[in-house]
Amino acid sequence: MNDEMTIRKEETGTGGRYVAEMAGHAAEMTFSRVNAALIIIDHTEVPDALRGKGVGQALALHAVEDARKGGWKILPLCPFMRAQSLRHSDWGDVVQQR
Repeated sequence: MNDEMTIRKEETGTGGRYVAEMAGHAAEMTFSRVNAALIIIDHTEVPDALRGKGVGQALALHAVEDARKGGWKILPLCPFMRAQSLRHSDWGDVVQQR
């Protein structure tokens, strides 16, 4: 069984998702693009098989690092992403709490 995690970004014109794959399972964090400077993270889904393995946290961190590289902000409407962002004051440079 392979416990290595890979994360990729799939983007459409108006949004997309980050997908984490591990041990044959996939988790996702979806987003909508408001404009070039802002995305809304609206949903995170981690299957039971991946719970407790840090997959959701890894997706959140990946989105934050992507925002830093891309120069945009994140509005965390997803309850999971919002909770993560409140725990990480160091994400304040890219996470906008309304």
